[in-house]
Amino acid sequence: MWTTETRRVYERPGLRYPSDLTDEEWALVEPLIPPAKRGGRQRTVDVREVLNGVFYVLMTGCQWRALPKDLPPRSTVHEYLGLWEWDGTLARIH
Repeated sequence: MWTTETRRVYERPGLRYPSDLTDEEWALVEPLIPPAKRGGRQRTVDVREVLNGVFYVLMTGCQWRALPKDLPPRSTVHEYLGLWEWDGTLARIH
């Protein structure tokens, strides 16, 4: 049952979507994200926004093509999801 105290703890004010990471959650997850590879082009995508995109798809169950336009492109989010699954980043985050 929701109480005034628990509702205050779990409410997520100020976020675009309920699935977005808060600053406190991002502080816990950020060290688990591998750095960009050396050489080649520098990473231009905001990794926090990529993770917000992954969480959006997982929480809403929407199709990849329905990912909102204010998140990174669906191809970018999907590629990072596959990479993080392959290299074990998702398991570390979990």
